Amino acid sequence: MRQDQAPLTRHLGVRQDRGHTVLEFRGEIDIVAALEILPVLDAVTGRPAPRIVLDLGKVEFFDCSGLRLLARARLRVLARGGRVLLVCNHPLTLRILGITELGRLLPPSPTLEAALGRPEATSGTI
Repeated sequence: MRQDQAPLTRHLGVRQDRGHTVLEFRGEIDIVAALEILPVLDAVTGRPAPRIVLDLGKVEFFDCSGLRLLARARLRVLARGGRVLLVCNHPLTLRILGITELGRLLPPSPTLEAALGRPEATSGTI
C-alpha cells in the first residue's frame, strides 16, 4: 500500500510504500540540497532495521554531495540490520555510480516497481 506525504524539503519527499520508506530525491542534488536532506536521511536511517528506497527518478543533477548521501544511507541502514534499495534511470547519474563503483555496492533498479520486486538481499557488505 502506498501512502503519499507532502515533501519535507524542496529536494526530498518521504512516503511509505509496501513496508519501505521511500526517500524521493528531486531536482539538483548538490551541497546545498545535501545539507537540507541530511537531517531527514539520518532520522529515517537511524531507526532499527530500516527498509529504505532511495529514489533518484526525479533528479536532474547529481554531484559528489549526492554520492555521499547515498553512501551514508547505505552504511547506516546496513549497520542497523536493514535493507536499502536504489532507484535510478538517469544515464549520467548511472555513469557516476559506475565510475565510483557505488553502483556495485548499491545496485540501481530502473523503477520503484523493479526495486521492490527484488529478493530480500542485503545491498553488498559493509
